[in-house]
Amino acid sequence: MSEDNKKFVVTGKLADNERLKEQSNFLRGSIAENLTDDLTGAFVGDNFQLIRFHGMYQQDDRDIRAERAKQKLEPLQNVMLRARLPGGIITPKQWLAIDKFAQQKSIYGSIRLTTRQTFQFHGVLKPNVKPMHQMLNQVGIDSIATAGDVNRNVLCTSNPVESEVHQEAYQWAKKISEHLLPKTRAYAEIWLDGEKTETTDHEPILGNTYLPRKFKTTVVIPPQNDVDVHANDLNFVAISENGKLIGFNVLVGGGLAMTHGDTATFPRKADDFGFIALEHTLAVAGAVVSTQRDWGNRVNRKNAKTKYTLERVGVENFKAEVEKRSGATFETSRPYEFTSRGDRIGWVEGVDGKHHLTLFIENGRILDYPGKTLKTGCAEIAKIHTGDFRLTANQNMIIAGVPKEQKAQIEQLARQHGLMADDVSLQRKDSMACVALPTCPLAMAEAERYLPDAVSQIEAILTKHGIPDESIIYRVTGCPNGCGRSMLAEVGLVGKGPGKYNLHLGGDRQGTRIPRMYRENIDEKEIMKELDGLIGRWSKERDSEEAFGDFLIRVAVVKPVIDSAKDFYDDPSYSI
Repeated sequence: MSEDNKKFVVTGKLADNERLKEQSNFLRGSIAENLTDDLTGAFVGDNFQLIRFHGMYQQDDRDIRAERAKQKLEPLQNVMLRARLPGGIITPKQWLAIDKFAQQKSIYGSIRLTTRQTFQFHGVLKPNVKPMHQMLNQVGIDSIATAGDVNRNVLCTSNPVESEVHQEAYQWAKKISEHLLPKTRAYAEIWLDGEKTETTDHEPILGNTYLPRKFKTTVVIPPQNDVDVHANDLNFVAISENGKLIGFNVLVGGGLAMTHGDTATFPRKADDFGFIALEHTLAVAGAVVSTQRDWGNRVNRKNAKTKYTLERVGVENFKAEVEKRSGATFETSRPYEFTSRGDRIGWVEGVDGKHHLTLFIENGRILDYPGKTLKTGCAEIAKIHTGDFRLTANQNMIIAGVPKEQKAQIEQLARQHGLMADDVSLQRKDSMACVALPTCPLAMAEAERYLPDAVSQIEAILTKHGIPDESIIYRVTGCPNGCGRSMLAEVGLVGKGPGKYNLHLGGDRQGTRIPRMYRENIDEKEIMKELDGLIGRWSKERDSEEAFGDFLIRVAVVKPVIDSAKDFYDDPSYSI
Protein backbone atom coordinates (compact mmCIF):
# COMPACT_ATOMS: atom_id res chain seq x y z
CA MET A 1 0.00 0.00 0.00
CA SER A 2 1.36 3.42 -0.97
CA GLU A 3 2.13 6.13 1.57
CA ASP A 4 -0.77 8.18 0.17
CA ASN A 5 -3.12 5.29 0.86
CA LYS A 6 -1.77 4.64 4.33
CA LYS A 7 -2.75 8.11 5.52
CA PHE A 8 -6.43 7.14 5.13
CA VAL A 9 -6.15 3.90 7.10
CA VAL A 10 -7.56 3.88 10.63
CA THR A 11 -4.97 2.61 13.10
CA GLY A 12 -5.49 1.03 16.49
CA LYS A 13 -6.53 -2.31 17.96
CA LEU A 14 -8.55 -4.17 15.35
CA ALA A 15 -12.11 -5.22 16.09
CA ASP A 16 -12.42 -8.89 17.02
CA ASN A 17 -14.28 -9.62 13.77
CA GLU A 18 -11.02 -8.91 11.97
CA ARG A 19 -9.27 -11.60 14.01
CA LEU A 20 -11.90 -14.22 13.33
CA LYS A 21 -11.91 -13.49 9.57
CA GLU A 22 -8.11 -13.73 9.44
CA GLN A 23 -8.10 -16.99 11.37
CA SER A 24 -11.07 -18.50 9.55
CA ASN A 25 -9.12 -20.16 6.72
CA PHE A 26 -11.12 -18.23 4.14
CA LEU A 27 -14.46 -18.50 5.97
CA ARG A 28 -14.24 -22.21 6.79
CA GLY A 29 -13.64 -22.00 10.52
CA SER A 30 -14.80 -25.21 12.15
CA ILE A 31 -18.30 -25.01 10.69
CA ALA A 32 -18.13 -28.53 9.21
CA GLU A 33 -17.14 -30.02 12.59
CA ASN A 34 -19.81 -27.95 14.36
CA LEU A 35 -22.49 -29.47 12.12
CA THR A 36 -21.87 -32.90 13.66
CA ASP A 37 -22.12 -31.66 17.26
CA ASP A 38 -25.54 -32.80 18.43
CA LEU A 39 -25.08 -31.57 22.01
CA THR A 40 -26.25 -28.10 20.98
CA GLY A 41 -28.44 -26.66 18.27
CA ALA A 42 -26.10 -23.69 18.01
CA PHE A 43 -23.03 -22.81 15.99
CA VAL A 44 -20.44 -21.98 18.60
CA GLY A 45 -17.39 -19.75 18.91
CA ASP A 46 -16.33 -17.96 15.74
CA ASN A 47 -18.73 -20.09 13.70
CA PHE A 48 -21.62 -18.02 15.09
CA GLN A 49 -20.26 -15.13 13.00
CA LEU A 50 -18.74 -17.08 10.12
CA ILE A 51 -22.02 -18.70 9.02
CA ARG A 52 -23.17 -15.20 8.09
CA PHE A 53 -20.76 -15.20 5.16
CA HIS A 54 -22.60 -18.33 4.02
CA GLY A 55 -25.92 -16.47 4.13
CA MET A 56 -27.20 -17.41 7.57
CA TYR A 57 -27.87 -15.84 10.94
CA GLN A 58 -28.26 -17.84 14.13
CA GLN A 59 -31.48 -16.97 15.94
CA ASP A 60 -33.89 -18.33 18.47
CA ASP A 61 -37.59 -17.89 19.15
CA ARG A 62 -37.65 -15.14 21.77
CA ASP A 63 -41.34 -15.74 22.50
CA ILE A 64 -40.47 -19.07 24.14
CA ARG A 65 -36.98 -18.30 25.44
CA ALA A 66 -38.08 -17.80 29.07
CA GLU A 67 -40.22 -20.94 29.11
CA ARG A 68 -37.37 -23.05 27.76
CA ALA A 69 -35.05 -21.59 30.38
CA LYS A 70 -37.52 -22.68 33.09
CA GLN A 71 -37.31 -26.19 31.64
CA LYS A 72 -33.49 -25.95 31.74
CA LEU A 73 -33.33 -26.12 27.96
CA GLU A 74 -31.13 -23.97 25.78
CA PRO A 75 -32.96 -21.45 23.56
CA LEU A 76 -34.52 -23.02 20.46
CA GLN A 77 -31.50 -22.31 18.30
CA ASN A 78 -32.08 -22.22 14.55
CA VAL A 79 -30.87 -20.34 11.51
CA MET A 80 -32.39 -17.83 9.16
CA LEU A 81 -31.12 -18.23 5.61
CA ARG A 82 -31.22 -15.46 3.00
CA ALA A 83 -30.85 -16.51 -0.64
CA ARG A 84 -28.79 -14.77 -3.31
CA LEU A 85 -31.13 -13.66 -6.09
CA PRO A 86 -29.63 -10.77 -8.11
CA GLY A 87 -32.54 -8.62 -9.26
CA GLY A 88 -34.99 -10.82 -7.34
CA ILE A 89 -35.77 -13.18 -10.22
CA ILE A 90 -36.79 -16.77 -9.39
CA THR A 91 -38.33 -19.41 -11.63
CA PRO A 92 -41.56 -21.31 -10.84
CA LYS A 93 -39.54 -24.53 -10.54
CA GLN A 94 -37.27 -22.90 -7.98
CA TRP A 95 -40.27 -21.47 -6.13
CA LEU A 96 -41.89 -24.89 -5.79
CA ALA A 97 -38.66 -26.28 -4.36
CA ILE A 98 -38.37 -23.60 -1.69
CA ASP A 99 -42.09 -23.86 -0.95
CA LYS A 100 -41.72 -27.58 -0.25
CA PHE A 101 -38.67 -27.04 1.97
CA ALA A 102 -40.38 -24.31 4.00
CA GLN A 103 -43.36 -26.55 4.55
CA GLN A 104 -41.40 -29.61 5.60
CA LYS A 105 -38.18 -28.37 7.17
CA SER A 106 -38.67 -24.97 8.84
CA ILE A 107 -40.22 -24.29 12.22
CA TYR A 108 -42.56 -21.59 10.96
CA GLY A 109 -43.42 -22.98 7.52
CA SER A 110 -43.26 -19.57 5.88
CA ILE A 111 -41.31 -17.89 3.10
CA ARG A 112 -40.38 -14.30 3.91
CA LEU A 113 -39.84 -11.80 1.08
CA THR A 114 -37.33 -9.18 2.15
CA THR A 115 -36.36 -5.58 1.49
CA ARG A 116 -33.21 -7.01 -0.14
CA GLN A 117 -35.28 -8.42 -3.02
CA THR A 118 -34.89 -12.04 -2.06
CA PHE A 119 -36.48 -14.62 0.25
CA GLN A 120 -35.59 -15.88 3.70
CA PHE A 121 -36.21 -19.17 5.46
CA HIS A 122 -36.79 -18.74 9.18
CA GLY A 123 -36.50 -21.45 11.79
CA VAL A 124 -34.22 -24.06 10.19
CA LEU A 125 -32.79 -26.44 12.78
CA LYS A 126 -29.15 -27.55 12.52
CA PRO A 127 -29.84 -31.06 11.12
CA ASN A 128 -31.66 -29.43 8.20
CA VAL A 129 -29.06 -26.75 7.40
CA LYS A 130 -26.85 -28.75 5.06
CA PRO A 131 -29.83 -30.36 3.24
CA MET A 132 -31.20 -26.84 2.78
CA HIS A 133 -28.07 -25.68 0.96
CA GLN A 134 -28.02 -28.82 -1.15
CA MET A 135 -31.67 -28.38 -2.11
CA LEU A 136 -31.03 -24.78 -3.16
CA ASN A 137 -27.98 -25.81 -5.18
CA GLN A 138 -29.97 -28.48 -7.02
CA VAL A 139 -32.33 -25.80 -8.37
CA GLY A 140 -29.61 -23.25 -9.11
CA ILE A 141 -29.78 -21.03 -6.00
CA ASP A 142 -27.18 -20.29 -3.34
CA SER A 143 -26.84 -18.06 -0.30
CA ILE A 144 -23.21 -17.04 -0.75
CA ALA A 145 -22.46 -13.58 0.64
CA THR A 146 -26.00 -12.57 1.55
CA ALA A 147 -24.75 -11.64 5.02
CA GLY A 148 -21.40 -10.84 6.62
CA ASP A 149 -18.68 -8.36 5.64
CA VAL A 150 -19.07 -8.75 1.89
CA ASN A 151 -21.09 -7.34 -1.00
CA ARG A 152 -24.60 -8.67 -0.51
CA ASN A 153 -27.50 -9.50 -2.83
CA VAL A 154 -27.48 -7.00 -5.71
CA LEU A 155 -30.82 -5.27 -6.19
CA CYS A 156 -32.31 -4.22 -9.51
CA THR A 157 -35.45 -2.23 -10.29
CA SER A 158 -38.42 -4.55 -10.73
CA ASN A 159 -39.73 -2.94 -13.89
CA PRO A 160 -41.75 -5.20 -16.17
CA VAL A 161 -43.02 -2.28 -18.26
CA GLU A 162 -39.73 -1.05 -19.74
CA SER A 163 -38.64 -4.63 -20.09
CA GLU A 164 -35.91 -4.10 -22.73
CA VAL A 165 -33.95 -1.68 -20.55
CA HIS A 166 -34.73 -3.73 -17.47
CA GLN A 167 -33.35 -6.89 -19.06
CA GLU A 168 -30.08 -5.12 -19.83
CA ALA A 169 -29.92 -3.65 -16.32
CA TYR A 170 -30.73 -7.02 -14.77
CA GLN A 171 -27.87 -8.64 -16.67
CA TRP A 172 -25.53 -6.03 -15.19
CA ALA A 173 -26.91 -6.75 -11.71
CA LYS A 174 -26.02 -10.42 -12.24
CA LYS A 175 -22.55 -9.55 -13.56
CA ILE A 176 -21.84 -7.22 -10.63
CA SER A 177 -23.02 -9.86 -8.16
CA GLU A 178 -20.75 -12.52 -9.67
CA HIS A 179 -17.81 -10.10 -9.96
CA LEU A 180 -17.92 -9.17 -6.28
CA LEU A 181 -18.58 -12.63 -4.82
CA PRO A 182 -16.07 -14.26 -2.47
CA LYS A 183 -13.87 -16.66 -4.42
CA THR A 184 -13.19 -19.05 -1.52
CA ARG A 185 -14.35 -22.62 -2.03
CA ALA A 186 -15.51 -22.82 1.59
CA TYR A 187 -19.21 -22.71 0.66
CA ALA A 188 -18.92 -25.61 -1.78
CA GLU A 189 -16.72 -27.65 0.53
CA ILE A 190 -18.91 -27.33 3.61
CA TRP A 191 -22.41 -27.46 2.17
CA LEU A 192 -22.08 -29.16 -1.22
CA ASP A 193 -19.30 -31.68 -0.45
CA GLY A 194 -17.13 -29.95 -3.02
CA GLU A 195 -13.62 -31.27 -3.54
CA LYS A 196 -11.15 -29.67 -1.14
CA THR A 197 -8.27 -27.86 -2.77
CA GLU A 198 -5.28 -26.12 -1.24
CA THR A 199 -4.45 -23.47 -3.83
CA THR A 200 -7.65 -21.89 -5.13
CA ASP A 201 -8.39 -19.47 -2.27
CA HIS A 202 -7.57 -15.97 -3.47
CA GLU A 203 -9.69 -12.87 -2.93
CA PRO A 204 -8.48 -10.21 -5.40
CA ILE A 205 -11.31 -7.77 -4.65
CA LEU A 206 -12.50 -8.59 -1.13
CA GLY A 207 -9.07 -9.36 0.34
CA ASN A 208 -8.04 -12.07 2.78
CA THR A 209 -9.99 -10.48 5.64
CA TYR A 210 -12.89 -9.40 3.43
CA LEU A 211 -14.55 -6.02 3.97
CA PRO A 212 -14.63 -3.96 7.17
CA ARG A 213 -18.44 -4.18 7.22
CA LYS A 214 -21.42 -5.22 5.09
CA PHE A 215 -21.71 -3.66 1.64
CA LYS A 216 -24.87 -3.19 -0.44
CA THR A 217 -25.18 -2.57 -4.17
CA THR A 218 -28.10 -1.73 -6.48
CA VAL A 219 -28.92 -1.14 -10.12
CA VAL A 220 -31.84 1.29 -10.48
CA ILE A 221 -33.86 2.44 -13.48
CA PRO A 222 -35.34 5.94 -13.11
CA PRO A 223 -37.96 7.17 -12.56
CA GLN A 224 -38.62 4.26 -10.15
CA ASN A 225 -36.54 4.35 -6.97
CA ASP A 226 -37.98 1.08 -5.69
CA VAL A 227 -34.56 -0.07 -4.45
CA ASP A 228 -34.05 3.07 -2.32
CA VAL A 229 -30.62 4.04 -3.61
CA HIS A 230 -29.76 6.15 -0.57
CA ALA A 231 -29.89 3.06 1.64
CA ASN A 232 -26.96 1.47 -0.20
CA ASP A 233 -23.17 1.73 -0.41
CA LEU A 234 -22.98 1.57 -4.22
CA ASN A 235 -25.65 2.33 -6.78
CA PHE A 236 -25.68 2.23 -10.57
CA VAL A 237 -28.38 4.56 -11.92
CA ALA A 238 -29.27 3.38 -15.42
CA ILE A 239 -29.03 5.98 -18.16
CA SER A 240 -30.67 5.10 -21.46
CA GLU A 241 -30.98 6.67 -24.90
CA ASN A 242 -33.49 5.57 -27.49
CA GLY A 243 -34.50 2.62 -25.35
CA LYS A 244 -30.93 1.31 -24.94
CA LEU A 245 -28.78 1.33 -21.83
CA ILE A 246 -25.65 3.44 -22.43
CA GLY A 247 -24.13 3.66 -18.95
CA PHE A 248 -24.66 4.52 -15.31
CA ASN A 249 -24.45 7.40 -12.90
CA VAL A 250 -22.59 6.02 -9.89
CA LEU A 251 -23.79 6.89 -6.37
CA VAL A 252 -21.63 5.91 -3.40
CA GLY A 253 -21.92 6.05 0.38
CA GLY A 254 -25.56 5.64 1.30
CA GLY A 255 -26.67 3.82 4.43
CA LEU A 256 -29.36 3.98 7.10
CA ALA A 257 -28.08 2.14 10.17
CA MET A 258 -27.16 3.99 13.35
CA THR A 259 -26.72 3.23 17.05
CA HIS A 260 -29.00 4.66 19.73
CA GLY A 261 -27.13 7.20 21.83
CA ASP A 262 -24.07 7.36 19.57
CA THR A 263 -24.08 10.61 17.60
CA ALA A 264 -21.04 9.48 15.64
CA THR A 265 -23.45 7.16 13.79
CA PHE A 266 -26.15 8.42 11.44
CA PRO A 267 -28.06 7.65 8.25
CA ARG A 268 -26.50 9.15 5.14
CA LYS A 269 -27.47 9.78 1.53
CA ALA A 270 -25.21 8.54 -1.27
CA ASP A 271 -22.97 10.96 -3.20
CA ASP A 272 -23.16 11.18 -6.99
CA PHE A 273 -19.67 10.45 -8.37
CA GLY A 274 -20.64 10.92 -12.03
CA PHE A 275 -21.38 8.99 -15.22
CA ILE A 276 -19.52 5.99 -16.61
CA ALA A 277 -19.96 4.06 -19.86
CA LEU A 278 -21.09 0.44 -19.63
CA GLU A 279 -17.64 -1.01 -20.30
CA HIS A 280 -16.31 0.48 -17.05
CA THR A 281 -19.06 -0.93 -14.82
CA LEU A 282 -17.27 -3.93 -13.33
CA ALA A 283 -13.96 -2.10 -12.96
CA VAL A 284 -15.66 0.74 -11.08
CA ALA A 285 -17.63 -1.69 -8.90
CA GLY A 286 -14.42 -3.49 -7.98
CA ALA A 287 -12.57 -0.22 -7.36
CA VAL A 288 -15.25 1.15 -5.00
CA VAL A 289 -15.25 -2.12 -3.05
CA SER A 290 -11.46 -2.40 -2.87
CA THR A 291 -11.10 1.24 -1.79
CA GLN A 292 -13.56 0.64 1.00
CA ARG A 293 -11.71 -2.60 1.79
CA ASP A 294 -8.45 -0.71 2.31
CA TRP A 295 -9.72 2.54 3.81
CA GLY A 296 -12.71 1.38 5.84
CA ASN A 297 -12.54 1.45 9.62
CA ARG A 298 -11.47 -1.96 10.94
CA VAL A 299 -11.06 -0.65 14.49
CA ASN A 300 -14.61 0.51 15.24
CA ARG A 301 -17.32 -1.53 13.51
CA LYS A 302 -19.93 1.11 14.31
CA ASN A 303 -18.05 3.43 11.96
CA ALA A 304 -16.94 0.83 9.42
CA LYS A 305 -19.49 1.33 6.64
CA THR A 306 -18.63 3.13 3.39
CA LYS A 307 -20.64 6.20 4.42
CA TYR A 308 -18.28 6.82 7.33
CA THR A 309 -15.22 6.30 5.14
CA LEU A 310 -16.43 9.03 2.78
CA GLU A 311 -17.09 11.37 5.69
CA ARG A 312 -13.61 10.72 7.12
CA VAL A 313 -11.44 10.82 3.98
CA GLY A 314 -13.56 13.17 1.87
CA VAL A 315 -15.71 12.39 -1.15
CA GLU A 316 -13.20 13.77 -3.66
CA ASN A 317 -10.33 11.70 -2.26
CA PHE A 318 -12.41 8.53 -2.37
CA LYS A 319 -13.62 9.31 -5.90
CA ALA A 320 -10.07 9.98 -7.13
CA GLU A 321 -8.90 6.65 -5.73
CA VAL A 322 -11.74 4.83 -7.49
CA GLU A 323 -10.74 6.47 -10.78
CA LYS A 324 -7.11 5.48 -10.19
CA ARG A 325 -7.93 1.87 -9.42
CA SER A 326 -10.53 1.41 -12.16
CA GLY A 327 -8.78 3.31 -14.94
CA ALA A 328 -12.06 5.11 -15.63
CA THR A 329 -12.79 8.82 -15.33
CA PHE A 330 -16.19 9.91 -14.10
CA GLU A 331 -17.98 12.20 -16.53
CA THR A 332 -20.59 14.76 -15.52
CA SER A 333 -23.70 12.96 -14.29
CA ARG A 334 -26.45 12.56 -16.84
CA PRO A 335 -29.83 13.99 -15.84
CA TYR A 336 -32.40 11.69 -14.25
CA GLU A 337 -35.33 12.02 -11.88
CA PHE A 338 -37.02 9.78 -9.36
CA THR A 339 -40.78 10.23 -9.21
CA SER A 340 -41.87 7.26 -7.10
CA ARG A 341 -40.66 4.10 -5.40
CA GLY A 342 -43.75 2.01 -4.72
CA ASP A 343 -44.62 -1.12 -6.64
CA ARG A 344 -47.35 -1.02 -9.30
CA ILE A 345 -49.87 -3.33 -7.63
CA GLY A 346 -52.11 -5.15 -10.12
CA TRP A 347 -51.76 -5.83 -13.83
CA VAL A 348 -49.55 -3.93 -16.26
CA GLU A 349 -48.64 -4.75 -19.84
CA GLY A 350 -45.02 -4.71 -20.93
CA VAL A 351 -43.59 -3.54 -24.22
CA ASP A 352 -43.19 -7.19 -25.19
CA GLY A 353 -46.94 -7.76 -25.05
CA LYS A 354 -46.66 -9.94 -21.94
CA HIS A 355 -48.62 -9.11 -18.80
CA HIS A 356 -47.26 -8.73 -15.28
CA LEU A 357 -49.22 -9.03 -12.05
CA THR A 358 -47.77 -7.43 -8.92
CA LEU A 359 -49.16 -9.00 -5.76
CA PHE A 360 -49.23 -7.02 -2.53
CA ILE A 361 -47.80 -9.23 0.24
CA GLU A 362 -48.14 -7.50 3.60
CA ASN A 363 -44.77 -7.64 5.36
CA GLY A 364 -43.60 -10.08 2.68
CA ARG A 365 -44.72 -13.01 4.85
CA ILE A 366 -45.99 -15.86 2.64
CA LEU A 367 -47.90 -18.33 4.78
CA ASP A 368 -51.36 -19.86 4.78
CA TYR A 369 -53.74 -18.01 7.08
CA PRO A 370 -57.41 -18.79 7.74
CA GLY A 371 -59.29 -17.63 4.65
CA LYS A 372 -56.07 -16.34 3.08
CA THR A 373 -53.95 -19.18 1.77
CA LEU A 374 -51.07 -17.13 0.37
CA LYS A 375 -48.47 -19.88 0.35
CA THR A 376 -50.72 -22.42 -1.32
CA GLY A 377 -51.78 -19.80 -3.85
CA CYS A 378 -48.20 -18.98 -4.86
CA ALA A 379 -47.48 -22.67 -5.31
CA GLU A 380 -50.60 -23.21 -7.42
CA ILE A 381 -49.62 -20.30 -9.65
CA ALA A 382 -46.06 -21.65 -9.90
CA LYS A 383 -47.42 -24.98 -11.17
CA ILE A 384 -48.95 -23.37 -14.28
CA HIS A 385 -46.92 -20.17 -14.79
CA THR A 386 -44.66 -20.08 -17.85
CA GLY A 387 -42.80 -16.86 -17.03
CA ASP A 388 -40.92 -16.06 -13.84
CA PHE A 389 -41.45 -14.50 -10.43
CA ARG A 390 -39.77 -11.23 -9.49
CA LEU A 391 -39.40 -10.34 -5.85
CA THR A 392 -39.37 -6.63 -5.14
CA ALA A 393 -37.45 -4.50 -2.67
CA ASN A 394 -40.82 -3.56 -1.16
CA GLN A 395 -41.51 -7.17 -0.08
CA ASN A 396 -43.97 -7.87 -2.89
CA MET A 397 -44.05 -10.39 -5.73
CA ILE A 398 -44.52 -9.94 -9.49
CA ILE A 399 -45.92 -12.76 -11.59
CA ALA A 400 -44.01 -11.70 -14.69
CA GLY A 401 -44.32 -12.69 -18.34
CA VAL A 402 -47.94 -13.90 -18.37
CA PRO A 403 -49.35 -14.45 -21.89
CA LYS A 404 -52.71 -12.81 -22.57
CA GLU A 405 -54.54 -16.13 -22.76
CA GLN A 406 -53.40 -17.07 -19.23
CA LYS A 407 -54.28 -13.80 -17.46
CA ALA A 408 -57.73 -14.87 -16.32
CA GLN A 409 -56.50 -18.18 -14.87
CA ILE A 410 -53.66 -16.51 -12.96
CA GLU A 411 -55.98 -13.83 -11.58
CA GLN A 412 -58.58 -16.41 -10.55
CA LEU A 413 -55.96 -18.30 -8.52
CA ALA A 414 -54.62 -15.09 -6.98
CA ARG A 415 -58.06 -13.97 -5.86
CA GLN A 416 -59.07 -17.44 -4.66
CA HIS A 417 -56.10 -17.58 -2.31
CA GLY A 418 -56.20 -13.99 -1.04
CA LEU A 419 -53.18 -12.83 -3.02
CA MET A 420 -55.24 -10.24 -4.85
CA ALA A 421 -57.94 -8.02 -3.36
CA ASP A 422 -59.60 -4.77 -4.38
CA ASP A 423 -59.90 -3.31 -0.88
CA VAL A 424 -56.20 -2.90 -0.04
CA SER A 425 -55.69 0.78 0.70
CA LEU A 426 -52.93 2.97 -0.70
CA GLN A 427 -51.75 3.43 2.88
CA ARG A 428 -51.26 -0.28 3.38
CA LYS A 429 -49.37 -0.54 0.09
CA ASP A 430 -47.10 2.35 1.16
CA SER A 431 -46.20 0.81 4.54
CA MET A 432 -43.39 -1.57 5.39
CA ALA A 433 -41.68 -3.21 8.37
CA CYS A 434 -38.69 -5.38 9.12
CA VAL A 435 -39.07 -8.83 10.70
CA ALA A 436 -38.13 -7.86 14.30
CA LEU A 437 -39.66 -10.04 17.03
CA PRO A 438 -39.74 -12.92 17.75
CA THR A 439 -36.83 -14.10 15.59
CA CYS A 440 -34.43 -11.18 15.14
CA PRO A 441 -31.97 -11.05 18.06
CA LEU A 442 -31.41 -7.29 17.56
CA ALA A 443 -35.06 -6.26 17.78
CA MET A 444 -35.95 -3.89 20.62
CA ALA A 445 -39.60 -3.46 19.63
CA GLU A 446 -42.19 -5.08 17.38
CA ALA A 447 -42.28 -4.22 13.68
CA GLU A 448 -43.80 -6.88 11.39
CA ARG A 449 -46.39 -7.94 13.96
CA TYR A 450 -47.21 -4.32 14.87
CA LEU A 451 -47.55 -2.95 11.34
CA PRO A 452 -51.00 -4.26 10.26
CA ASP A 453 -52.81 -2.76 13.25
CA ALA A 454 -50.80 0.46 13.04
CA VAL A 455 -51.77 0.88 9.39
CA SER A 456 -55.43 0.35 10.28
CA GLN A 457 -55.15 3.16 12.82
CA ILE A 458 -53.56 5.49 10.24
CA GLU A 459 -56.30 4.59 7.76
CA ALA A 460 -58.86 5.59 10.37
CA ILE A 461 -57.06 8.90 10.95
CA LEU A 462 -56.98 9.66 7.22
CA THR A 463 -60.69 8.89 6.98
CA LYS A 464 -61.44 11.02 10.05
CA HIS A 465 -59.82 14.02 8.35
CA GLY A 466 -61.59 13.50 5.04
CA ILE A 467 -58.69 12.14 2.99
CA PRO A 468 -59.20 8.34 2.97
CA ASP A 469 -57.60 7.92 -0.45
CA GLU A 470 -54.33 9.62 0.50
CA SER A 471 -51.30 7.80 1.84
CA ILE A 472 -48.03 8.37 3.68
CA ILE A 473 -44.76 6.48 3.27
CA TYR A 474 -44.82 4.77 6.69
CA ARG A 475 -42.16 2.34 7.87
CA VAL A 476 -41.32 0.57 11.12
CA THR A 477 -38.04 -1.01 12.23
CA GLY A 478 -37.58 -2.87 15.47
CA CYS A 479 -34.07 -1.47 16.00
CA PRO A 480 -31.84 1.24 14.48
CA ASN A 481 -30.16 -1.13 11.98
CA GLY A 482 -32.48 0.10 9.25
CA CYS A 483 -33.66 -3.11 7.56
CA GLY A 484 -37.16 -1.67 7.03
CA ARG A 485 -35.66 1.57 5.64
CA SER A 486 -37.47 3.84 8.12
CA MET A 487 -34.82 6.50 7.59
CA LEU A 488 -36.17 7.15 4.10
CA ALA A 489 -39.84 7.34 5.08
CA GLU A 490 -42.19 10.28 5.51
CA VAL A 491 -43.01 8.73 8.89
CA GLY A 492 -40.36 6.39 10.26
CA LEU A 493 -40.52 4.51 13.55
CA VAL A 494 -37.34 3.11 15.06
CA GLY A 495 -37.68 0.65 17.93
CA LYS A 496 -36.26 1.80 21.29
CA GLY A 497 -37.80 -0.75 23.68
CA PRO A 498 -40.93 -2.89 24.12
CA GLY A 499 -43.77 -0.78 22.70
CA LYS A 500 -41.53 2.31 22.43
CA TYR A 501 -40.19 4.03 19.31
CA ASN A 502 -38.40 7.13 18.12
CA LEU A 503 -40.71 8.99 15.72
CA HIS A 504 -38.98 10.46 12.66
CA LEU A 505 -40.74 12.83 10.26
CA GLY A 506 -40.07 14.69 7.03
CA GLY A 507 -38.77 12.24 4.44
CA ASP A 508 -40.13 12.53 0.90
CA ARG A 509 -42.03 10.19 -1.36
CA GLN A 510 -39.13 9.81 -3.79
CA GLY A 511 -36.70 8.51 -1.15
CA THR A 512 -34.23 11.36 -1.44
CA ARG A 513 -34.58 12.98 2.01
CA ILE A 514 -33.78 11.58 5.45
CA PRO A 515 -36.44 12.22 8.12
CA ARG A 516 -35.56 13.98 11.37
CA MET A 517 -36.39 12.69 14.84
CA TYR A 518 -39.49 14.49 16.12
CA ARG A 519 -40.24 12.59 19.34
CA GLU A 520 -38.04 10.17 21.24
CA ASN A 521 -38.99 6.97 23.03
CA ILE A 522 -42.77 7.30 22.87
CA ASP A 523 -45.40 4.59 22.93
CA GLU A 524 -47.81 3.54 20.22
CA LYS A 525 -50.70 5.56 21.65
CA GLU A 526 -48.64 8.76 21.72
CA ILE A 527 -47.42 8.14 18.16
CA MET A 528 -50.96 7.94 16.85
CA LYS A 529 -51.93 11.03 18.82
CA GLU A 530 -49.10 12.98 17.18
CA LEU A 531 -50.00 11.67 13.72
CA ASP A 532 -53.66 12.51 14.24
CA GLY A 533 -52.83 16.15 14.88
CA LEU A 534 -50.30 16.43 12.04
CA ILE A 535 -52.50 14.66 9.49
CA GLY A 536 -55.34 16.95 10.52
CA ARG A 537 -53.18 19.98 9.74
CA TRP A 538 -52.06 18.43 6.47
CA SER A 539 -55.63 17.85 5.35
CA LYS A 540 -56.49 21.53 5.86
CA GLU A 541 -53.27 23.46 5.16
CA ARG A 542 -51.50 21.60 2.38
CA ASP A 543 -50.83 22.94 -1.08
CA SER A 544 -52.37 21.12 -4.00
CA GLU A 545 -50.92 17.58 -4.30
CA GLU A 546 -48.42 18.33 -1.50
CA ALA A 547 -47.13 15.14 0.11
CA PHE A 548 -47.15 14.71 3.88
CA GLY A 549 -43.38 14.85 4.34
CA ASP A 550 -43.05 17.93 2.14
CA PHE A 551 -45.85 19.63 4.09
CA LEU A 552 -44.12 18.99 7.42
CA ILE A 553 -40.95 20.62 6.09
CA ARG A 554 -42.75 23.61 4.54
CA VAL A 555 -44.70 24.49 7.69
CA ALA A 556 -41.61 23.94 9.87
CA VAL A 557 -42.83 21.01 11.96
CA VAL A 558 -39.32 19.66 11.40
CA LYS A 559 -36.28 21.07 9.64
CA PRO A 560 -35.01 19.15 6.64
CA VAL A 561 -31.90 17.05 7.15
CA ILE A 562 -29.40 18.69 4.79
CA ASP A 563 -26.17 17.00 5.87
CA SER A 564 -26.86 14.08 8.15
CA ALA A 565 -23.26 13.90 9.41
CA LYS A 566 -23.61 17.45 10.76
CA ASP A 567 -27.25 18.15 11.52
CA PHE A 568 -29.17 14.86 11.86
CA TYR A 569 -29.19 15.19 15.65
CA ASP A 570 -29.77 18.96 15.79
CA ASP A 571 -33.14 20.46 16.71
CA PRO A 572 -35.21 17.26 16.78
CA SER A 573 -38.41 19.32 16.96
CA TYR A 574 -39.14 22.98 16.52
CA SER A 575 -42.89 23.10 15.93
CA ILE A 576 -44.31 26.58 15.42
